[in-house]
Amino acid sequence: MKIAVGSKNPAKVKAVFDVYQEAEIISLQVESGVSEQPFSDEETMNGAITRARNCLSQSDAEIGIGLEGGVVKMNHGLFVCNWGAMATKDGEIYIAGGARIPLPEIVAERLLNGEELGPVMDDFTKKANISKKEGAIGVFTNEQITRAEMFLHIMRMLAGQHEYKKKMPK
Repeated sequence: MKIAVGSKNPAKVKAVFDVYQEAEIISLQVESGVSEQPFSDEETMNGAITRARNCLSQSDAEIGIGLEGGVVKMNHGLFVCNWGAMATKDGEIYIAGGARIPLPEIVAERLLNGEELGPVMDDFTKKANISKKEGAIGVFTNEQITRAEMFLHIMRMLAGQHEYKKKMPK
């Protein structure tokens, strides 16, 4: 089986590989169709779906995977949110959402002023490429959960939905 992941981000690619170790995994840089910093569950989810569909249209893969991180404003502050989508050649779309934690006010303010989480986190932590490593979730959970682990959880939910659908009587 050939699976295309709509990202070159190592944390996202690792999550797909960890679920589909027997598959041929290709990594594609595809458009999400949403802003660089998605600002709602809906926008983040749509980005994941668009990436998954674009993987299929831009490759010969049987399955396209889109994994998208964003933020969502709630009563208790600005939270990270994460969504994944799986598109199959037969037209099925599977969707799953991930963990959420609030961002510190100093980070949230910068996002609300138009900055993107990745560069803000690099500046905040004084480290490079946080989004390709532990991610904001890793920083603010003291690496109890990393970005790759969070996307792994989403990938398991996507794979499980796909497996369940395949075994259902037609």
